[in-house]
Amino acid sequence: MSQGQTSPNDMGNSTRQKVVIGVWAIFIAEFVSLLFANARNIAQPGMVAEFDGMALFSWLIALPALAGAAATLLFGKLSDVYGRRTMILLSVGIFSIGLWISSRSTSMSFLVTAQTFMTIGHFPIYPLCVAAIGDLFPSSQRAKWTGLLNIPVGFAALFGPVIGGMVAESIYGWRGLFWGTIPLNLIVGGLVAFALPDTSQKVKPKIDVLGTFVMVAATTTLILGFSWLGTPGKFWAGATQLLISLVAWVVFIQIEKRAEAPILDLQVLFNRTFVTAAVAGLLSFFGTVAIAGYSPIFVQQVMAVSPTISGSMLTPFSALVAFTGVPIGFILAKTKKYRGMLILGYAVVTLAMLAMWRFTASTPVWAYVLVTGIAGIGLGMLPTINSVVAQFAVPKHLLGVAVGAIFFFQMIGIAVSPALLGFAQSSAPDLESGLKLVFLASAIAMAIALLLILTIPEISLDAEESESSKSIASIETSLP
Repeated sequence: MSQGQTSPNDMGNSTRQKVVIGVWAIFIAEFVSLLFANARNIAQPGMVAEFDGMALFSWLIALPALAGAAATLLFGKLSDVYGRRTMILLSVGIFSIGLWISSRSTSMSFLVTAQTFMTIGHFPIYPLCVAAIGDLFPSSQRAKWTGLLNIPVGFAALFGPVIGGMVAESIYGWRGLFWGTIPLNLIVGGLVAFALPDTSQKVKPKIDVLGTFVMVAATTTLILGFSWLGTPGKFWAGATQLLISLVAWVVFIQIEKRAEAPILDLQVLFNRTFVTAAVAGLLSFFGTVAIAGYSPIFVQQVMAVSPTISGSMLTPFSALVAFTGVPIGFILAKTKKYRGMLILGYAVVTLAMLAMWRFTASTPVWAYVLVTGIAGIGLGMLPTINSVVAQFAVPKHLLGVAVGAIFFFQMIGIAVSPALLGFAQSSAPDLESGLKLVFLASAIAMAIALLLILTIPEISLDAEESESSKSIASIETSLP
């Protein structure tokens, strides 16, 4: 070989090293995003107290969630056009600017506005990371690496609350959490810019502006409608909002049929496998919210357990939800079958919620830990499987919009499930029976999800691999 030429082995090593850095970039981007989210939950009471903003607290949750849901769907579509690298960098940039603006907040309304802007960049990072895995790995390895994405999820869940509490109590206060995340984002941006491949399309289609606007209107009225259903005196206002949302969704579908580059391609929206998994995933958040949000109230106020012990009782559930996806990814990669595991996951959570429905004031602590732990295994299985289904149910050129859409459905579940469960709880004559009604309602939602999954077809997880994908499959030997 003459001087100046590069050997195939050198090229292979270079590609391998770049993909290794790309994996770490994805893991670190996801970890930083979720670490901040978990830490902010602990620091949030300090923000509200400083601005005496309890009257606007619900808006601090609702408006950012709405902006984040819309951005997730939009950025997923744009990532298919402009590439995952570009959209992750844009997301990290908006997230960082939002962090700085939020740290400068002088009132509760300022904080709500700043965090609403911040979530436009913050929320899409995780689904974009999932989609980026599909760019880096061949189909035979995609399920395993999607499962491994649960490792940073788990560590963020474990360390985020601790860090959030420490920073909030330091001399920097809650603002220090926002400042401290910006340098981490700069590191993420550098890694992503260097290591992720350019997957942008050569010809850029027009942006579906009208479809985006109608989708935001449909989502806004949907979330407000469900929220108001459970608010005293606002039932009919909520019902009206839901009717408006239904009309808006019908209009949205008609727009997408004619759009040159639809924000939600109808190949995704009307794909039976995808829609079944997405709706079931939405319903799964009834189980998550019932256990994470309502069961601690049951433990403390019905079972008369102290808050400290109550928190430790839920730790096994949290850990299992976070880490179960890792082995599930390996099983998917080996068996190429997902339908049976989806059925098992929803069945396990349904039975666990039915068991919680039978809880009483005399229920022993070990029974609560056991049942919620089992539910954690079931709920921990679902995100990895749903993400894999989203990637394989549609053509690869729609990978970004499919992953964005599956997370969009999940965010809708996060938004509407507390409202409906709250409505169920408030309809009971006392706290214990109200909380038990919450568990029963969650069990019914999980049973409906299970029935949906029983109809889902099994799709192949052995999609044809491109030559470029095959060339990087060997990086497995270089990664831990």
